[in-house]
Amino acid sequence: MDKIVKGPSTLFLPKPVALITTAHGGRDNVMTAAWVNVVCMEPPQVAVSVRETRFTHELLSASGEFVVNLPSGDLWRAVDLCGMVTGRDRDKFELAGLTRERGREVEAPLVKECPLNLECRVNASLPLGSHTLFVGLVLVVHLARECQGERGRIRVERFHPYVLNHREYWDMGSRLGYFGETASELEVIP
Repeated sequence: MDKIVKGPSTLFLPKPVALITTAHGGRDNVMTAAWVNVVCMEPPQVAVSVRETRFTHELLSASGEFVVNLPSGDLWRAVDLCGMVTGRDRDKFELAGLTRERGREVEAPLVKECPLNLECRVNASLPLGSHTLFVGLVLVVHLARECQGERGRIRVERFHPYVLNHREYWDMGSRLGYFGETASELEVIP
């Protein structure tokens, strides 16, 4: 495969799309984030990278809590809007037509329309330059009942998660195979 060499950048694909909600001092906010990922299994932790100049950064730093809301593809327009305007001087929930839902462990609201919500408490933060990496301990997970599959699996075909690929939203496409399928077929796992 012939390759082009580029300078340092954040070119990394795909990026999961999430809505990060925060609250502090009677104010709340919803922000679109594509720099979100699982970073630890035991205990379960996720991380989000937030630009220091964002209103979400201010609320998150003050409260030490946030919710990762994973939207389905039908919400892409609301998600896009939440990433383009600031919540400092307008209510992005109202602007995007999203509904606040009370969580169980944190003050930050859940986005009711999202099929998956993870309530988190900041376990660590690391200023990296333009962004701060916030690592959140997952306290509670909310999953839409219709997305629950066998043995706790998520029914992706009902969830319809999507990703950001170089400034374009893309659905997940079709399943290619199962985790460990190749090793099992080759009998390389004892």
